[in-house]
Amino acid sequence: MSSPIETDAPSLADLSATHRDLLWVLSQTGPSEGGRLHHALNDYYTDGIDQAQVCDTLKELIERDLVTKQTHDTPEYRLTESARRALSARQAWQAGTHNAEGGQE
Repeated sequence: MSSPIETDAPSLADLSATHRDLLWVLSQTGPSEGGRLHHALNDYYTDGIDQAQVCDTLKELIERDLVTKQTHDTPEYRLTESARRALSARQAWQAGTHNAEGGQE
């Protein structure tokens, strides 16, 4: 029998590291403006990251229903519930606690 995390959460396995890192930053900061997200990733990546790449990555995450964009005075990005479940499933996988009944080590 599969665990609920596996059946309810989309997989992040087919996303790039930049996509996953951006989701992680949003999970840690909460709703954020694009500039704040760019700054966080730019500080993390040794070679930096282009603002346009962050914008493109955010658009792709919105298309995958992992991030929402809300515009008040400035655009603000938020994780969707699907993204939260996917990150939780990935953390369980990284910790080796996923699918204990039939998972591969």
